[in-house]
Amino acid sequence: MNPHQHGEVFVTEDGAETDLDLGHYERFVDQNLGKLSNMTTGVVYRSVIERERRGDYLGHTVQVIPHITDEIKDRIRANAHENDADIAIIEIGGTIGDIESLPFTEAIRQMKIDEGTENVMYVHVTLVPFVGPKNEMKTKPTQHSVRELRNIGITPDILICRTKAPLSDEMKAKIALFCDISIDGILEGLDAQHIYHLPVRFEEQGFAKKVLKRLGLPDETPDLSRWQHIARTIESPKHTVKVAICGKYLEHAAQPDTYISVVESIEHGALDNEAAAEIVWIDAEDREGIARELSECDALLIPGGFGERGVEGKIEAIRWARENDLPFLGLCLGLQTAVIEFARNVACLEGAHSTEFDAQTPHPVIAILKEQRAVEKKGGTMRLGTQPCSIAPNTLAHRLYGQSLILERHRHRYEVNPRYHRQLTSAGLKLSGLSPDGRLAEIIELENHPYFIASQFHPEFKSRPTRAHPLFSGLLAAAIKRQQERATQGPQTIDELRRSIA
Repeated sequence: MNPHQHGEVFVTEDGAETDLDLGHYERFVDQNLGKLSNMTTGVVYRSVIERERRGDYLGHTVQVIPHITDEIKDRIRANAHENDADIAIIEIGGTIGDIESLPFTEAIRQMKIDEGTENVMYVHVTLVPFVGPKNEMKTKPTQHSVRELRNIGITPDILICRTKAPLSDEMKAKIALFCDISIDGILEGLDAQHIYHLPVRFEEQGFAKKVLKRLGLPDETPDLSRWQHIARTIESPKHTVKVAICGKYLEHAAQPDTYISVVESIEHGALDNEAAAEIVWIDAEDREGIARELSECDALLIPGGFGERGVEGKIEAIRWARENDLPFLGLCLGLQTAVIEFARNVACLEGAHSTEFDAQTPHPVIAILKEQRAVEKKGGTMRLGTQPCSIAPNTLAHRLYGQSLILERHRHRYEVNPRYHRQLTSAGLKLSGLSPDGRLAEIIELENHPYFIASQFHPEFKSRPTRAHPLFSGLLAAAIKRQQERATQGPQTIDELRRSIA
């Protein structure tokens, strides 16, 4: 999936490479999801074709109905069964009427017949736009969307109306009349200051009560204290810090879906420290301006990525952070570029690089994983999903995690070359996290630095708004401390600033 076109590729515990929307579900429901939670047209059709090749259909003509729709329903049930779920939330993306979604909408129509009316509930999200010079609210798109749904046999039980302003009673009555739905079933998806306001907003409208009543499930008083605390922190943070993300997929920085889990995790770390984080986007290809921009930030994060473009800029940014005590967190490629920078400028391994970018480097401190060398098909064949990591005692990583064995998600082909472990550690690089067999460097860090740590895995995939990942919480705590120390020291002189930038 191209990050420019699609955004982030989210990785599940069992190694599925999925749409970034699944990451939103994990963050909100605080449950680890897997391969069965991500259903695409390709997966469905491939499964049906494989069954037909095996002769499972006994010579019957294979058709969209019932074979494709049955496969969709079977996958919904299998996922619910695997997770011992009380409720299965099924999102069908896109717009009602899209040709791509028709087999899926037909499948969920059939679910009401299969499972019983009392066990299926349809929630439809629609847009109520404002048009014209007077910003007149229009319900026609909602009416049309519901009509399309009803044409295929689905009548929504609840409408969530996306809107910039509250719906009047008159507007709700109009929607109810033309969409054949009770006024009580119309909820406002009012634009909020932040997406993390929504759980409390929907609870105030009784969304959960309506769902539980409809499905005949116990209705208990929810504990929203953590979400309420998050809302208060967003509205009145005690601190505001600048966190630089130095990456290369910045053509769409105004809509940073390529790094969405990283951005969310930075925010989680900020919320955990009762702070707000301002993201400063630094283009890794603009090497000239990196030092100047970093000098105004409180922390640096280098995210993952693929390809040679922008690598030297990331290495330069890491060098500046190391030499100027700027809190630093590297993720996946961020760890690899940190190792390259350290090898070149501290361990005196001139020309050190990754064989991904320079096959002829004299010091291949980053090399392809042993098990990846024979891989020819590149789709879905990386080191993917959850892997264990042993953390050394008396390290920053151990203080952050508070435990000696962790499980984190991976997505990479290259590693810190084991042949250079001894040289790097002798020069002062601490390999604080290793695979249980001691072969793979999973976490690196530096002593005598306020906060310098990087992981080969992707911690952003496990961070939650109500439970920030320790690597991000630690980064934001270090950023706040740096900001406070700089405030007590007073502004830098021109000469000091020039020296730091140089």
